[in-house]
Amino acid sequence: MKIVTRDVPPRAAWVLEQAGVHPLLARLYAARGVRGTEELDDALARLLPPVTLKGAAEAATLLADAIAAGQRLCIVADYDCDGATACAVGIRGLRMLGAQHVHYLVPDRVVDGYGLTPPISQRVKDKGTDLLITVDNGIASVEGVALARELGMRVLVTDHHLPGTELPRADVIVNPNQPGDAFESKSLAGVGVMFYVLLALRAELRARGAFEASSTVQGHPAPASTPSGGAAHGVTSAGAKNAQPKLDSLLPLVALGTVADVVKLDANNRRLVAQGLQRIRKGHMPEGLRALFEVASRKPAQASAFDFGFALGPRINAAGRLADMTLGIELLLTDDASRADELARMLDGINRERREIEGEMRAQALEIVEQLHDPEEELPSALCVFDPDFHEGVVGIVAARLKDKLHRPSFVFAASRAPGHEGELKGSGRSIPGFHLRDALDLVSKRHPDVLLRFGGHAMAAGCTIAEVHFEVFKQALNEVAREWLDAATLTRRIETDGALPPEYRRTDVVDTLAREVWGQGFAPPTFSEEVEVLSQRLVGEKHLALKLRHQGQAVDGIWFGRAEPLPPSQSRVKLAFRLEADEWQGVRRLRFLVEGAEL
Repeated sequence: MKIVTRDVPPRAAWVLEQAGVHPLLARLYAARGVRGTEELDDALARLLPPVTLKGAAEAATLLADAIAAGQRLCIVADYDCDGATACAVGIRGLRMLGAQHVHYLVPDRVVDGYGLTPPISQRVKDKGTDLLITVDNGIASVEGVALARELGMRVLVTDHHLPGTELPRADVIVNPNQPGDAFESKSLAGVGVMFYVLLALRAELRARGAFEASSTVQGHPAPASTPSGGAAHGVTSAGAKNAQPKLDSLLPLVALGTVADVVKLDANNRRLVAQGLQRIRKGHMPEGLRALFEVASRKPAQASAFDFGFALGPRINAAGRLADMTLGIELLLTDDASRADELARMLDGINRERREIEGEMRAQALEIVEQLHDPEEELPSALCVFDPDFHEGVVGIVAARLKDKLHRPSFVFAASRAPGHEGELKGSGRSIPGFHLRDALDLVSKRHPDVLLRFGGHAMAAGCTIAEVHFEVFKQALNEVAREWLDAATLTRRIETDGALPPEYRRTDVVDTLAREVWGQGFAPPTFSEEVEVLSQRLVGEKHLALKLRHQGQAVDGIWFGRAEPLPPSQSRVKLAFRLEADEWQGVRRLRFLVEGAEL
């Protein structure tokens, strides 16, 4: 492991500090590429306008016509947190904008697999649907969209995944990554795409005269591209005009889905997340989110992106992994507090079960890796693991854990249990910087045309389906690509840090200051590094290392979660990478270092 320090452009840090940004934040922002305070402005008016998103205007026309005709709309969702929040945002938003008949269908991970398949299109048609809308999927559903059109339905695809060589022949496609799209934020999550479609729809309805002319936001006319404006309802069934709906009530769900899907937090995504967090901290959120905060023992008034990624998101995801994502979607749709509490407790229980299964699978996967490779030799450049007892709902998490522990692109496979797909393996992969996983799968498919039955994804996460008899071929082929693309430096785990922590910022109020900001994928949370003295160490719970450290003359506690091996006693001083945390015990808050790694 190598600890490296991010470069801090002094001019950028000075400009930010002179503009009134906290000195520590100015340094952190400059190191992450921020050059001016306009990039930190999270006002709604700073969001990229919907008109720049290809297909959004056409989608708005399609939806407005369907609403005017009283047609039946059906959203086909994905079974992860992004898909669930996108579905809830779509249902809530369309109803706010006047749709009278909106329902949804979420595929079963085991039975249906991913995306809009032909059988799902048939089931949607059987519900009497006129307009089918995909959220967080559909860009690769060529056959499913084709059948939907043959059955007489109009199809709107909203997605954010990378397209393949052939696009589905939908009536409209909205995806910032489709060819010819000039939208600046290519990292928009599926829920973000659906939110932008709703913004475009509201603008279209406004142009048609559906709302009162005096829609205002804080005393000023609402800009066409912002979520705010008027009361939270749309046109009535009789066609009477109402105040323009305030779509900003959907932003807490948009923020949750954006963070949970681990998309890059570019400036536009950070604004979406910041706006959602602001509303949650003020107590403005759907009942389902309030209930999730409760079961996760988190405080909404102190909500952070960390809560989305590590507390709320996993509980929503657990439904799609081990049960039925309908539970998660219903939680996000209900306005009944008691029903929300009941569903949140159910999801919490499923998540505990998921953690147990994940722990067992992770141990098995590591054991398989150890058995297949001589510990005296270097690990292969990519890892592929399969066990007949693996649960396909958890393979993605286990792949992520393998990747984190061994710093290799990792694929974990489970046997498909879907009827008619016996003998197939479903795999989920996670990657390291410098290895584009979907591009690697594409190259494998070209070199071995009969191996990959289906594949898709992003640079850092992807999935595929193969025949079990082709597992070894796939394993060797992926390793071949990894050997070609990765060098020793890339295969060495690196922790990027923000350098030494000035002693004046070793305070719990600084922890609070940092927690209020939006950190995440592509905008890493602050991590510091420097040499400290190890005063003492002990194991806690048999798998965590508790440390007493001396940092710049001051004693401070440290905790290294997941490390059961003590630091070498000969090393009284060691270079650590650490984050700041406020630990509370018996009503007293103390700062401690959350250790991320060490150069040993």
